[in-house]
Amino acid sequence: MSNKGFLYQKSEKFAIRIVRLHNHLVKRRGEFVISKQLLRSGTSIGANISESEFATSRADFINKLHIAIKEAAETSFWINLLFKTEYLTEQEYNSINADADEMLKLLTASIKTAKAKLEATR
Repeated sequence: MSNKGFLYQKSEKFAIRIVRLHNHLVKRRGEFVISKQLLRSGTSIGANISESEFATSRADFINKLHIAIKEAAETSFWINLLFKTEYLTEQEYNSINADADEMLKLLTASIKTAKAKLEATR
């Protein structure tokens, strides 16, 4: 088992799903533009969480998580757009969208906890 935190592990699994979805969209659906945006934002979530582990302060940590949550929101937008333009089936959409929603909830909770800890130290 990795020494990385739960949030990191979840974001890594999500990024792997995003990479696989991108490959599926390109190879089987012939979609290149939106899937590239999805790939960038969906993998950036984990990259920012990874960066947050080496934050120089609690405020820096919170900032990195804010960037990750923005990327998660963008990823949700692309997933919705792919579904509404019929590049994703309802089953594909429901599955990946549930994971995207979970990432948003985990990041929101993490930010709230970090902010509470920051306020407690002031």
